[in-house]
Amino acid sequence: MALYITDECINCDVCEPECPNEAIYMGEEIYEINPDLCTECVGHYDEPQCVEVCPVDCIPKDPDHEESYDELMAKYKKLTGG
Repeated sequence: MALYITDECINCDVCEPECPNEAIYMGEEIYEINPDLCTECVGHYDEPQCVEVCPVDCIPKDPDHEESYDELMAKYKKLTGG
């Protein structure tokens, strides 16, 4: 399951540089997450780094993009060539 950023985002800029897949980008008003690139940091870290650094807790799992751990790992391997 990919993550997404809610409208509670304060544009503090801490999440974007933490994403190892470069899935986070500045949208029209707040940061957004590309679900095709988000692996919830599976393959990179034990916990999603954007969630770890977010000061307002506005990055939940995206119910529109449900994926199992195995699916996230497959996406990680596809993205990294590993």
